Amino acid sequence: MTETRAEIRLPTQELRDDIPFFTRTLGMRMDMIYPADNPRIAVFSGHGLRLRIEKDAPEPPGTIRILSDAPDIFANGKRRLTAPNGTRIEIEELDPPLVLPQTIHSFVVRKLADGAPWIVGRAGMQYRDLIPDRLGGSIIASHIRIPDAGPVPDMVHYHKVGFQLIFCVSGWVDVLYEDQGGLRRIHAGDCFIQPPEIRHRVMEASENLQVIEIGVPAEHVTEVDHDMKLPSPHLRPEREWQGQKFVHNFGNDAPWAPHRLTGFIARDTTIAENTKNVAGVWVTKPDESAPQWATHDADILFTYVMSGTVTLEGAGREPHVLEQGDAFVIPPGMKTRLSAASRNLELLEVALPGDFITKETP
Repeated sequence: MTETRAEIRLPTQELRDDIPFFTRTLGMRMDMIYPADNPRIAVFSGHGLRLRIEKDAPEPPGTIRILSDAPDIFANGKRRLTAPNGTRIEIEELDPPLVLPQTIHSFVVRKLADGAPWIVGRAGMQYRDLIPDRLGGSIIASHIRIPDAGPVPDMVHYHKVGFQLIFCVSGWVDVLYEDQGGLRRIHAGDCFIQPPEIRHRVMEASENLQVIEIGVPAEHVTEVDHDMKLPSPHLRPEREWQGQKFVHNFGNDAPWAPHRLTGFIARDTTIAENTKNVAGVWVTKPDESAPQWATHDADILFTYVMSGTVTLEGAGREPHVLEQGDAFVIPPGMKTRLSAASRNLELLEVALPGDFITKETP
């Protein structure tokens, strides 16, 4: 049986000055030192790291980040240190709390015809940004596609988020979720919400898979879980992750009801109920009544055009004719109207929070 170790080499000019810093201040263990008569090299280990401090090594001293669940105690509470050899030490929280930035409201219209670039992201998936300014970092909305059918090179992972939606607009995708049984497949019109930190793995996708992914906040951490194996042995539909339940909503099964806006009907994905109103998600389409001007008081109201055409009118603004692939954000208090909707129009509407007030005016 073979054994392999990895070391990071750092330079020093005087090894005797570094030994007490790395052992006493940083709490590492010295595993090796040589030659005995005039030491030039010492090896230290600790905190998941193995360091080789070598006199006159050619590398720059670099930076070491140490993550601790008690950063105010570690190294006497100092968050920034410099070792005698010049290496910078940054001490941070091991599991920092999720920070939800305050929303910077803006009116956003993003058109597919504008030619925003597709960026290759995690697991080879292609991403198009639907809210370029991210509303001050409060949300990211991505149009994601996988052009080719087949297995997806994914790993079991989870996201440190406040809210996350996956809504399928084309094709299908198979995903495994923690405590949700075997493979879960969504087709066009179906959706998942992935509660905060639920473990999951994307397994396979159809040709031309396209989904809309909403994440709150815009910048959030994705961590790989090397220990969990999926599918997990349990089916626990009532389990909550930070107060939210997993939702697998089937579009074909949902009833239609009057929408908050005159001129439209909607089907509810049950996401508001299962996130305790952290967010709400609806699919809307026109009915026979005339649309009205309206305002809302939601913090974030995002809409994506899944099919058809519609005109977005804003008080004091030029109207926008929108079609499939376009998206928009209406800030709270802005007076707007959706008019000239085609009969095949379908909109995906996402609101945070899920419970908010709409006021219509003549």
